[in-house]
Amino acid sequence: MARSDESQEQRVREKFWKTARRAAAQIPFMDEVVAGYYCALDKETPLKTKGILLAALAYFVLPTDAIPDVFLGIGFTDDLAVLTAALAAVRAHVKPAHRLAAQEALRNIS
Repeated sequence: MARSDESQEQRVREKFWKTARRAAAQIPFMDEVVAGYYCALDKETPLKTKGILLAALAYFVLPTDAIPDVFLGIGFTDDLAVLTAALAAVRAHVKPAHRLAAQEALRNIS
């Protein structure tokens, strides 16, 4: 993985769960977002797929984007669009193991 991909992965790792807790009630497919997170961190995931997922997840965790996340009700709408597109593009690479890990993590997210 290139240096910039590594730093992007580190930013996503550091901020993902904090943002996921805040967004869980507002994003109806949070289970797929978390499965995408696990897919992005999987060593067997192709580099192109990791890049797509990490870019979308980085957009998700950054507080300053097109519509800042602090706006209750609408703050995550732009994130929804980006995440939906990314997850649709890589759907074939999200494995059942990623989805199981996501379900377990979401049970413990509160």
